[in-house]
Amino acid sequence: MAFSTTMLAWSVLESRKFMGSDLQHAVDAIRWATDYFLKATSVPGVVYVQVGEPYADHNCWERPEDMDTPRTSYAVTVKNPGSEVSGEIAAALAASSMVFKASDPGYSKLLLLRASKVFKFADTYRGSYNASWDCPFYCDYSGYQDELLWGAAWLHKATKAKFYWNYVTGNIHNLEDHVVRIVNDISYSGGSFAEFGWDAKHAGINILVSKFLLNSTLDSSPFLPNADKFVCSVLPESPSRSVTYSPGGLIFKPGGSNMQHTTALSFLLLAYARYLRHANRVIHCDNIVATPSRLIEVAKGQVDYILGSNPMKMSYMVGYGNKFPQRIHHRGSSLPSIDEHPQHIDCKGGTAYFSSNNPNPNLLIGAVVGGPDINDSYADSRPDFAQSEPTTYINAPLVGLLAFFKSHSSTS
Repeated sequence: MAFSTTMLAWSVLESRKFMGSDLQHAVDAIRWATDYFLKATSVPGVVYVQVGEPYADHNCWERPEDMDTPRTSYAVTVKNPGSEVSGEIAAALAASSMVFKASDPGYSKLLLLRASKVFKFADTYRGSYNASWDCPFYCDYSGYQDELLWGAAWLHKATKAKFYWNYVTGNIHNLEDHVVRIVNDISYSGGSFAEFGWDAKHAGINILVSKFLLNSTLDSSPFLPNADKFVCSVLPESPSRSVTYSPGGLIFKPGGSNMQHTTALSFLLLAYARYLRHANRVIHCDNIVATPSRLIEVAKGQVDYILGSNPMKMSYMVGYGNKFPQRIHHRGSSLPSIDEHPQHIDCKGGTAYFSSNNPNPNLLIGAVVGGPDINDSYADSRPDFAQSEPTTYINAPLVGLLAFFKSHSSTS
């Protein structure tokens, strides 16, 4: 939720002028989240980070209106820290403060003050929430150093305070020294230039601070070189490319819910391209010259794939186009509405709907699913959550991409 909010705020900051009447919807969504974060961080030395028991919730298929599983609250504290989630909440609050700076300066100041306090808590009481909770669900594999740097980078962007810039430059080596972990045969690399998502912030940190560095005389190392390496690791024709593409051209990473990588990496490509264009700069990937226009072209190709330009000839956004996912892995969408079925549906009462091959009765318009496999195949199966589950962290970066390309449909 925190990462989704940070990315939605970044989308607004980058593409506000392209959003038109949809801007208010994005701002309202951000405020809904930041109001929650303010409540979750209102007690000094405590950050509430989760409501609900993962095993119990995943064991039931119920409508939100019918939920009767325990609503246990979980918190990270001084004695049981969680710098990953606290650092990300600090980033979300700082990024969002910039969204409200002109329209609601009082609220903006409140968010920024809370961001600084939450960041101080995350940094002073360092530790992983994995250790505190034994990580049954929602595990963090890249450590907490990236979230601390991510939070500091956003606080610097929002405040211009030298303290936060010194923090970023003084601790960036912690990422470069990070150990790669292998979990279920999947590599989670703390030092990879192409890692960016709710778990790993590495590429995002470099792109975020690049805008500041491209307009300053400060030493740009290692941030701009790493940002360039990110581009070279993603660009299809780059000799040093490390990211895999499906035969149909989709950015693909193993582990499930692949569209989270597609939208997040594409957002970074677009953002960096715009920064580079303003600085009149190109990137050299060995003998390949990567222009800002080429980066934008790659990002647009990914968005086009999501919206229907793919081997399946379908949109992966619910409700968009003539063919889109019908059986998404989403409780409220797959179960009958209260109007259609006013009777209570208990924990296991929804199993028949979960297993059914019938299309979902309620369209979750705009939701983007996890997407096809490495061979561009999509089964449209509700139980196949890796492919059919929509997430907010898929959609949040996509907001900025769609806003830009809506106003630059012929951009290449």
